[in-house]
Amino acid sequence: MANSGAAEPIVYVVDDDESARHSLEFLLDVAGIRVRSFPNADAFLKSSPPLAGACIVTDVRMPGTGGIELVEELHRRGATAPVIVITGHADVPLAIQAMKAGVADFIEKPFDDQVMLEAIRSALARNAGDQQAQAERQAVLDRMATLSPREREVVVGLVAGKANKVIAFDLDISARTVEVYRANAMMKMQARTLSDLVRMVTLATLT
Repeated sequence: MANSGAAEPIVYVVDDDESARHSLEFLLDVAGIRVRSFPNADAFLKSSPPLAGACIVTDVRMPGTGGIELVEELHRRGATAPVIVITGHADVPLAIQAMKAGVADFIEKPFDDQVMLEAIRSALARNAGDQQAQAERQAVLDRMATLSPREREVVVGLVAGKANKVIAFDLDISARTVEVYRANAMMKMQARTLSDLVRMVTLATLT
């Protein structure tokens, strides 16, 4: 159920309250946001819908698996889709528990429609940004995988700010050979400039 790739935004509503589900479905449909609902967290987990580009809105208290337990289970499965938890029984300890579980937002019932839409749009926007960054990082990693061991050593030296002559000395090769490896690495990495190469490698090595 882990996220992968870009996808059209969708909101999954997980709530055992049928009227609440239908109300949210209508709200999102009118706002032009794709929506799919589930009567409880267990049904959602069993269905295992694609989570790329998704946001989940769930009630904190439901028969079986509750909203916070759902968030924790999604994390165990490697899913990173943002989750908005709604509740009619908000209290400080519950809110703290929800935030520690990693929910994107915590909204108390009855909620204002505009507040809910803003929370959902914000979560979807953050999710899209995260996915774009992940896709870019993976593309850089894929390019780095095409480098030969020597090209990789030259790239590491360049990213460290070393001059060609210094890299040549470190690797016990000629400066001209370093230039050849550098040119090949730049081409494979699709880097137009040295600063572009540095940005790519820095992005790829961030954890």
